[in-house]
Amino acid sequence: MRARLDLEPDAVASAARRVMSRCDELARVSAVSGAIERVYLSPEHARVNRLAAEWMRELGMTTRQDAAGNQLGRLDVAGAPDARALVIGSHLDTVPDAGRYDGVAGVLIALEVVRLLRRPTEDGGWCSPFPFALEVIAFSDEEGTRFGKALLGSSAVGGQWDDDWWALEDADGMTLREAFRDFGLDPGRIGEAARRPADLVGYLEAHIEQGPELDRRGEPLAVVSSIASARRFQLLVEGEARHAGGTPYDMRRDALLGASEAALAIERICRAEHHIVGTVGQLEAFPGAVNIIPGEARLSLDLRGEFDGERDRVWNAISRELDAVMGRRRLAWGAREVHSAPAVFCAPLLQDVIREGIVATVDAGPPATIFSRAGHDAMAIGAVTDVGMLFLRNPDGISHHPDEAVSSEDVRLGIRALAESVAHLAAEPV
Repeated sequence: MRARLDLEPDAVASAARRVMSRCDELARVSAVSGAIERVYLSPEHARVNRLAAEWMRELGMTTRQDAAGNQLGRLDVAGAPDARALVIGSHLDTVPDAGRYDGVAGVLIALEVVRLLRRPTEDGGWCSPFPFALEVIAFSDEEGTRFGKALLGSSAVGGQWDDDWWALEDADGMTLREAFRDFGLDPGRIGEAARRPADLVGYLEAHIEQGPELDRRGEPLAVVSSIASARRFQLLVEGEARHAGGTPYDMRRDALLGASEAALAIERICRAEHHIVGTVGQLEAFPGAVNIIPGEARLSLDLRGEFDGERDRVWNAISRELDAVMGRRRLAWGAREVHSAPAVFCAPLLQDVIREGIVATVDAGPPATIFSRAGHDAMAIGAVTDVGMLFLRNPDGISHHPDEAVSSEDVRLGIRALAESVAHLAAEPV
């Protein structure tokens, strides 16, 4: 087994404190007062990119903003500027009223790993000590908050950009194409963001767990085995709008009640399944007057599973149940699929090196291996290179909320484990 890295404990502790402090600093870059909100191609996006670039340059990295607005830093191999790169990163955008660690902590941990691993060059600069370059990437739009399409930044890097996305609009009616131009980007150059598989060793991402499994286990770190497959639907239920006082119950075709029963059926079906979660996050009734029976209802469905086949089987079961519900209530229903992503499995080698990194860091038994029910940029990057992920404990598992948390001690362990993982990877014939 490869010897542990000779890292100064004080240096790793300082790195953790710096991550926590910079998470606080980035939290102050927000479009709203008293909460955290940073969306794609906004002034706040530009500000955090500038901060990230400044911190990258402090480490001796060369920096650039790519054609999709992602911020990158690179530390070359001495004498080999064209060497393949190991990319480490996460995202800096947020959901509305966000916590301060989702994505952000992963970018900052990546920077501290570079700080710990870099080596000085004869000309007073810094270089990667490995046969591959070290790159840090701060993705620009993992959440999809502004335009309703997640993973825009990483999809561009993964060579998966869809030109139909240019017509996407934000809440103010601005198209994605217009927002690109306002931000100073050229839509015609979006293909330049794509990376070539031959130029990459792999992609590693540290992230807080967006669930309670590690907290319940009493463990600080875990290996991620895969990222859940997902399908999202907009469901429409159609009935008949009539006077609330004058219409007896046997004549009612209440779309809202049908949608409500559908939401409960989704919960019942998914709770009975292993590793399948279904969430109705939006529910609207129309025309929306207090004295009118709703003639139309719209609801969303977010369906996730560890395996694509299980997810699709559950969707079929939900569809059959909604046929029955709407039939009983004399309603019509339909579904429009707005997102589909297959499960992404972390590469066995990268799972192994992360496992070895945790073992070299935490004095305990074999670390947990869990699958991520949340989506991550690694899903899109998996199209061009192998991916691996490290989870950090999140007390109570709450995320996408101001109470989201991670301890400085767990960040310290995560930094060390990820640095050890990179060193383990360098010892492999990749």
